[in-house]
Amino acid sequence: MNFKVDVEMTPEELRKVLGLPDVESFQKEMMGKIQERMDAGVDGYDPLTLFQPYMASGLGSMDAIQKMLMNMMTSYTSSSKSSDKNK
Repeated sequence: MNFKVDVEMTPEELRKVLGLPDVESFQKEMMGKIQERMDAGVDGYDPLTLFQPYMASGLGSMDAIQKMLMNMMTSYTSSSKSSDKNK
């Protein structure tokens, strides 16, 4: 037996149903402060510096994924070669 329930809600309604706090005003305030500091040219608030940690972790995680896939492929090929020799 299968049941399918479709519910149409706005994001605000879903947030209220789940009991999540309304952080819209806090988010606007924080973004305003960041924008002010960027406009004023405060150290550490230029766009390149703000996005640098995300870029570094993104590239680092890509390297990790590539290494993991390479390890999986090499272990698979080495195990398949050894099983072929046993036959």
